[in-house]
Amino acid sequence: MANGGGGGSSSGGGGGGGSGLRMSSNIHANHLSLDASSSSSSSSSSSSSSSSSSVHEPKMDALIIPVTMEVPCDSRGQRMWWAFLASSMVTFFGGLFIILLWRTLKYLWTVCCHCGGKTKEAQKINNGSSQADGTLKPVDEKEEAVAAEVGWMTSVKDWAGVMISAQTLTGRVLVVLVFALSIGALVIYFIDSSNPIESCQNFYKDFTLQIDMAFNVFFLLYFGLRFIAANDKLWFWLEVNSVVDFFTVPPVFVSVYLNRSWLGLRFLRALRLIQFSEILQFLNILKTSNSIKLVNLLSIFISTWLTAAGFIHLVENSGDPWENFQNNQALTYWECVYLLMVTMSTVGYGDVYAKTTLGRLFMVFFILGGLAMFASYVPEIIELIGNRKKYGGSYSAVSGRKHIVVCGHITLESVSNFLKDFLHKDRDDVNVEIVFLHNISPNLELEALFKRHFTQVEFYQGSVLNPHDLARVKIESADACLILANKYCADPDAEDASNIMRVISIKNYHPKIRIITQMLQYHNKAHLLNIPSWNWKEGDDAICLAELKLGFIAQSCLAQGLSTMLANLFSMRSFIKIEEDTWQKYYLEGVSNEMYTEYLSSAFVGLSFPTVCELCFVKLKLLMIAIEYKSANRESRILINPGNHLKIQEGTLGFFIASDAKEVKRAFFYCKACHDDITDPKRIKKCGCKRLIYSKMSIYKRMRRACCFDCGRSERDCSCMSGRVRGNVDTLERAFPLSSVSVNDCSTSFRAFEDEQPSTLSPKKKQRNGGMRNSPNSSPKLMRHDPLLIPGNDQIDNMDSNVKKYDSTGMFHWCAPKEIEKVILTRSEAAMTVLSGHVVVCIFGDVSSALIGLRNLVMPLRASNFHYHELKHIVFVGSIEYLKREWETLHNFPKVSILPGTPLSRADLRAVNINLCDMCVILSANQNNIDDTSLQDKECILASLNIKSMQFDDSIGVLQANSQGFTPPGMDRSSPDNSPVHGMLRQPSITTGVNIPIITELVNDTNVQFLDQDDDDDPDTELYLTQPFACGTAFAVSVLDSLMSATYFNDNILTLIRTLVTGGATPELEALIAEENALRGGYSTPQTLANRDRCRVAQLALLDGPFADLGDGGCYGDLFCKALKTYNMLCFGIYRLRDAHLSTPSQCTKSKKSSSVHSIPSTANRQNRPKSRESRDKQNATRMNRMGQAEKKWFTDEPDNAYPRNIQIKPMSTHMANQINQYKSTSSLIPPIREVEDEC
Repeated sequence: MANGGGGGSSSGGGGGGGSGLRMSSNIHANHLSLDASSSSSSSSSSSSSSSSSSVHEPKMDALIIPVTMEVPCDSRGQRMWWAFLASSMVTFFGGLFIILLWRTLKYLWTVCCHCGGKTKEAQKINNGSSQADGTLKPVDEKEEAVAAEVGWMTSVKDWAGVMISAQTLTGRVLVVLVFALSIGALVIYFIDSSNPIESCQNFYKDFTLQIDMAFNVFFLLYFGLRFIAANDKLWFWLEVNSVVDFFTVPPVFVSVYLNRSWLGLRFLRALRLIQFSEILQFLNILKTSNSIKLVNLLSIFISTWLTAAGFIHLVENSGDPWENFQNNQALTYWECVYLLMVTMSTVGYGDVYAKTTLGRLFMVFFILGGLAMFASYVPEIIELIGNRKKYGGSYSAVSGRKHIVVCGHITLESVSNFLKDFLHKDRDDVNVEIVFLHNISPNLELEALFKRHFTQVEFYQGSVLNPHDLARVKIESADACLILANKYCADPDAEDASNIMRVISIKNYHPKIRIITQMLQYHNKAHLLNIPSWNWKEGDDAICLAELKLGFIAQSCLAQGLSTMLANLFSMRSFIKIEEDTWQKYYLEGVSNEMYTEYLSSAFVGLSFPTVCELCFVKLKLLMIAIEYKSANRESRILINPGNHLKIQEGTLGFFIASDAKEVKRAFFYCKACHDDITDPKRIKKCGCKRLIYSKMSIYKRMRRACCFDCGRSERDCSCMSGRVRGNVDTLERAFPLSSVSVNDCSTSFRAFEDEQPSTLSPKKKQRNGGMRNSPNSSPKLMRHDPLLIPGNDQIDNMDSNVKKYDSTGMFHWCAPKEIEKVILTRSEAAMTVLSGHVVVCIFGDVSSALIGLRNLVMPLRASNFHYHELKHIVFVGSIEYLKREWETLHNFPKVSILPGTPLSRADLRAVNINLCDMCVILSANQNNIDDTSLQDKECILASLNIKSMQFDDSIGVLQANSQGFTPPGMDRSSPDNSPVHGMLRQPSITTGVNIPIITELVNDTNVQFLDQDDDDDPDTELYLTQPFACGTAFAVSVLDSLMSATYFNDNILTLIRTLVTGGATPELEALIAEENALRGGYSTPQTLANRDRCRVAQLALLDGPFADLGDGGCYGDLFCKALKTYNMLCFGIYRLRDAHLSTPSQCTKSKKSSSVHSIPSTANRQNRPKSRESRDKQNATRMNRMGQAEKKWFTDEPDNAYPRNIQIKPMSTHMANQINQYKSTSSLIPPIREVEDEC
């Protein structure tokens, strides 16, 4: 080859003399760049050489290579490619022959010596291996040598195996080094490919040849290690890596010996790229299966591509041997790479193609394999690259900004509801970044939602069960982790198990992280207590949706509409201004209020709670309902409306109802010296007159016991307090278990007044409790007996000494377990019982339905702050098979009956006197087993419509029993005929089902439109804006979603809500239930009896009684102040019919009456929470009564001027009164309430 492949002509390839092939270095002066001396000496003989070559025909056996005088190469310029190739072939086949020969000889030796070995072995056995005296015979010296030799070989083999194994650090370093040097040798090949295929080179002057030599020496040593460590030498000899070494290592030593270089088969080093995936795995870089597969495909594809290009480069630049290498063509290596790519892709432009026969033959076979590889590997590579997680990566924490991790059930609905509440503008500057972690990539809608909140929201794809993913989202530095549950899943227990596993994984990774998780079933909360690092004292909370949902519904049985009021309290909603004077206008003002906490100013220290509450309401336009009280041992409890004996401490945390967080700052900034004469609450801001400015944290750390306001001493040492009051304070501290979560309201404060006298109201009065019908078994008793706090009373009421039994904590009424057969009523037995003032629970479920936990519905109705005769009888109507499964958790509660049947049967409903019930609850356990969300509530909706369409005989009204009302002491307006007190009237019987108080549970919010056929709600209206929800006749579990963000910002909110709706459930009680799955009975002790003394709600109508003077022309401010000052009551909401103040002709067909909501103390001066009761209106056009639509409102929003917000009560029109009197002749009308701007 004359030009060697560098791009020059091949005219010198056939030059030679007639009798011999004598060629000197001057022949190649026309083709190579030589030094000046050689080029000048060759010019004289150039013409003679050309003339001779033109006369004689070339007879070449080998192609001539370029030589120089500096390189001692063959002076004839003969190519010696065969020497390089022969060294590789001899090494490969010679070694293969030796291995096969060794195996053959070993096999023959084994076969020939097999019989002899057996004979010797038998002789050893016959002769015995021990002497007669029992000592061992000396082992043969040959056997000892063989054993030593085997041991030495084994140790060397093990050592070699360790050296090349990636299991040790030395092995990993060696493997990585060999791979790196192989890539280095390949790079040297790329450099040398620009030179001729074969050329004379001086080893001592060629730097690249020296480096290549060093690399190959290392490869030779590594080959020896691999050979020693190989178990099967034959298989090792035929490995790809071994073949690569055979055809790359020996030619380098030949190059040094011959002083010439042959590019040859050095391109085989590209096959080492196949091991690239293994190297990355050794370095712990590749961890996932997709990444390993992607690197494998890429390495195989690229190594095959580069290797094939090297072979084409060799044969095309050399030519065919049988053609004396005359048909060669000059192609660079990268042109060959290009040729192979267009060949694999079947494009074949034709600009570069193979000319040699070897090249074309190779291309034929390469097209078959390369095309198949290209067609299979490339699409798979593209798919793996395209399927790489878009939301991989890691979260980068921002300095000075907290972040939370949200995981679990991540969908468009759950995320949008969470973000809407969490990022609400009413919250005080939410400087928290939300990181969502889910194992499924978001859909387009959810992705668009994330992009709209990109400044505060990030999404990462992964699982909290994977520690690597937890590290990606920086869970160790997160402020909290929130776990959302799928409320609509078919298997609630499985969903809870998944969330519990998430909690375990997160706590295992970082035990100190605060976790707030949603749970569906109450009994699954016990599993969280098994997690060692789960600690509710450190902020861990479990929001049980079933517990709270049924608790809200249970409170609606005591005060209809309270569920709506409380649900709107912890939901963040903006105020929507409506100009029209409709019910939505006032309802939305109340909806815009939320519950907040703020530390009280030092100006309130020493004042009693009623004084501070009145001051906040009148002066600051804030409604404070509770405080967090710190005792001497630094344990805290939440006290709702405590009495005058409790003084405000420094650093007391107050619970307020306000429209935004900025309003409650007034309670913290208030200063008597600076703000006493200010009438506009907006001007109450931070002043500079205080010598010591307390921050929230410093106040929290400087808490001390409350002091007497008069003398400044502690309560225990105060000389101006009577011994009775001081004794009550001591008793209070001993009686109540102090806990930051166990909220036992300090209702004992009402008995702590020195001048207070026990109520003497006769228990025989026939009264109505807030307009709600009560039977003798369900009406409240007017005297509360507490031996600890009321001197002169017996320890236990004699009348109830045999029936009053409580659980071991004293929080709930308890009875011995009863068999379910003893509480089952037949239809005739239920009809003869003449139930009245009871609670009817219509439950849909069967033997395969998921349990909804009816215990959470019964427990608030069996709270121990009710006397036994005040408990409302509970009648379950439903499948006996389902109720048998629930009965294990219900058999310890008294006054529970079961009527097997179906809520769709009117006969069953009439048997339980549904028209005389105080509340009808409609539940379904089959809601989550339906794919179509619109049909999830079909049973509840059908049952509700069925009840509303029922007609009843008016004569049944004579069976309704009179009951005692629930009235605080001093509120009795005695009369000769025991007239109704405080608006508690005898209720006539109901003749149509629409007047039956009903609360229906819904799963799908949009199904609320089907509950009331005559409402004007749009199907797209949010649930809280619909009439059924505003009236308290519908409740959906979706309203509890807001508790996640509310609990994160203030964990006391969840404590307060749970206390209000569960009847007094505490973490200690939950731990007890987790042990036995049932309440345990206990003997009454002073401590358990003290636990009974806690608040409850009541619902009263402004019809008569001590507040009757405010019923005509009064204002809400007067009502609030009078109730607080006179009776220590806290009135924080009203409940009234919608548009009651309008008297248009269209409204005259529906006459409405209004109710006012108040909280009143018990007869024994207990603090009581307010109840709300929806009034009923009558429709004159039909024979069916129509339940009126009601509206609630909290008057805590900031007025436009400096005057306080009032409610003025005006009488309704005469025409409207006449409409009501047609149906309720015995009832006095309650005028509607209108709002005006007037000073209280």
